[in-house]
Amino acid sequence: MSRPAALPLILPDWPAPPSVRACVTTKLGGVSAPPFGPFNPATHVGDDPQAVADNRALLRAHLPAEPLWLDQVHGVDVLDADRQRCGTGDASVAHRPDRVCAVMTADCLPVLFCNRQGSVVAAAHAGWRGLAAGVLARTVERMGSPAELMAWLGPAIGPDAFEVGPEVRAAFVERLRGAARAFRPGSGDRLYADIYALARLELEAAGVQAVYGGGLCTVSQGGLFHSYRRDGRCGRMASLIWIADRATPFAAEPSYQG
Repeated sequence: MSRPAALPLILPDWPAPPSVRACVTTKLGGVSAPPFGPFNPATHVGDDPQAVADNRALLRAHLPAEPLWLDQVHGVDVLDADRQRCGTGDASVAHRPDRVCAVMTADCLPVLFCNRQGSVVAAAHAGWRGLAAGVLARTVERMGSPAELMAWLGPAIGPDAFEVGPEVRAAFVERLRGAARAFRPGSGDRLYADIYALARLELEAAGVQAVYGGGLCTVSQGGLFHSYRRDGRCGRMASLIWIADRATPFAAEPSYQG
């Protein structure tokens, strides 16, 4: 069997069971033109549709099936990747092998989940609005016992780049214990928010204690990641997770680990 074309991928550094496979694309390795490329799998950003199709084909060669591509709306709806092939939502959950959950981001936080048995996986898109609204808690509810879950925080806007208004702080402080310490003063009434810290607090409140990742900044690592905050028009990264047939090797080699 021929080997898929090389595609730079980040593999999560977490103690997931062998049946769980996960990866995150970067901005490298595809065929899109600036400002969307080289690698962009998103159809909604204005990129050439053929380039997006070619990029998805490059990614698909490393996957067991076509991902469930979500129409993301910064909400809390969680789709069933075992049964649905498309839909509007900001997370998906799978129990069956080779059902690929996926979210796309370019500063928002992607969160990947699995349980310790490797029998359920999920991917969630957590911009600050969805995070404040409870998308992570809603995803955890669909997966079973929180004590058996682990989560990995993928590349997102870092705490030195995420300047927000006071309404963002209020949205978290009013409902999440300890959220105030995730903010520090910026210019004027602006504040710097640590979306990784907020996600950890949200996951802790939902009962998830095993949380990994959270050290990759999309804004400052411009050679590796798309960033809407930094660039405006840009492509997206895809964060993907699935339960694999143990007899099927993961086609990708890790280019990075996070």
